[in-house]
Amino acid sequence: MSRTTRRAALAAAAALPLALVLSTGTAQARTPYVKPFMGWSSWSVESSSRDGYGTSWLNEGNIKNAADSLSGKLSSAGYKYLNIDAGWNFTYDWTYHSDAHGIPDADKERFPSGMPAVADYVHGKGLKLGLYGAAGLEKEVYDKDAPILGTDCTARDIAVEPLTPTNKWGGSWKIDYTNPCAQDYIDSIVARLASWGVDFLKIDGVTKDNVDDIRAWSTAIDHSGRKMWLSASAWPVDIEAADGLKPYANGVRVDTDVECYCETTSSWTSSVDDRWSDLPQWLDKVDAPHFMADLDSMPINNNTGSGLQDGLDDTERQSVMTFWSMASAPLYVGGDIWFLDDKAKAILTNPEVVAVDQAAVLPRQVRSGDTQVWTKKVGRDTYLAVYNMGSTPTDIRVDLDGLGVHGRKQARDVVARKNLGTVRHTWTAPSVPAHGSRLIKLS
Repeated sequence: MSRTTRRAALAAAAALPLALVLSTGTAQARTPYVKPFMGWSSWSVESSSRDGYGTSWLNEGNIKNAADSLSGKLSSAGYKYLNIDAGWNFTYDWTYHSDAHGIPDADKERFPSGMPAVADYVHGKGLKLGLYGAAGLEKEVYDKDAPILGTDCTARDIAVEPLTPTNKWGGSWKIDYTNPCAQDYIDSIVARLASWGVDFLKIDGVTKDNVDDIRAWSTAIDHSGRKMWLSASAWPVDIEAADGLKPYANGVRVDTDVECYCETTSSWTSSVDDRWSDLPQWLDKVDAPHFMADLDSMPINNNTGSGLQDGLDDTERQSVMTFWSMASAPLYVGGDIWFLDDKAKAILTNPEVVAVDQAAVLPRQVRSGDTQVWTKKVGRDTYLAVYNMGSTPTDIRVDLDGLGVHGRKQARDVVARKNLGTVRHTWTAPSVPAHGSRLIKLS
């Protein structure tokens, strides 16, 4: 088949849910992005044990409400991706299902209108839609020996024999990618998602054994002809997989789940504070803007009034926003965005802090411990962030000459959006509260 004919076939596959999908068998590099994505994810809500939440929360009505809230409250600041996490193609009793060809489809009780209609609703709000999948071959698909579209193969033909559990929780069977039908199968899934208008794909449970899976999903996205952000996810992804994933994934989860799996979204010590010690291990593995460090969702949503609470105070919420932005990590909100409070909105939409993130430049950790210092250079400006990881307020002094920042510089408090005057040789952040931070720009 010629390349032109091949592209025509792929276009048809993207447009028609049951079109035949044929694979070239060659691995493709990821679709390029130049900035971290911004948006909202459903998992923080699904993970909570608070009444009214948990995995049963995930349904069409709540997703449409989330789309309304994201569009009305945050999208103007750049938050565009509405990412539906695990459960969209599971029954309420958490049974996975797919169509006759092993392609995942939306649970009819959760999403009675179907995913194309949900995608239309999300896109109609000026947003982008994300969906969730897992590395490996789902056991339900293997058990029914689903025929693979456009091939003479079935699901059992593409499973490694003897059957070998794969992904972080061993919930799927390892796929034999030496069989060309394996790529055809992943292509058929992504073509269906593309036909729905999906813009983001999270593949979860990724270990060093699942690099081939991410390569196959990346290739399938290329074959589909639709641009999709591809996230390699786990809690965290094996760091040994980083070099293998780098050519194919747009982002990689570098830390454990941010959620506490309790009655709030999270808490400072449940895992939020782990990011400050874990990110440094990944800084020489990621490559902004092409392979972003994903710190998971941000518990900055609501800590007043009704609904699911963040579990963080305002000082901690600002430190999260500052740290994620210094890392140029994807900025996506967790929690019930319907109840987004005014302080959360102010933190999330501060244009000067968002710009630090969207510069897509990696930071450098200058000092670890209880009084951390991080920096990064964007153009001719130097950004400097300090964090008090301790339990009492403290001054944090920074030797600017030691950072290579020489001469007089104009300092600006990026969070407060006010100028601080001229600094030289040193700068001190006074009385930084416990779990607090300061972020300045030196020009």
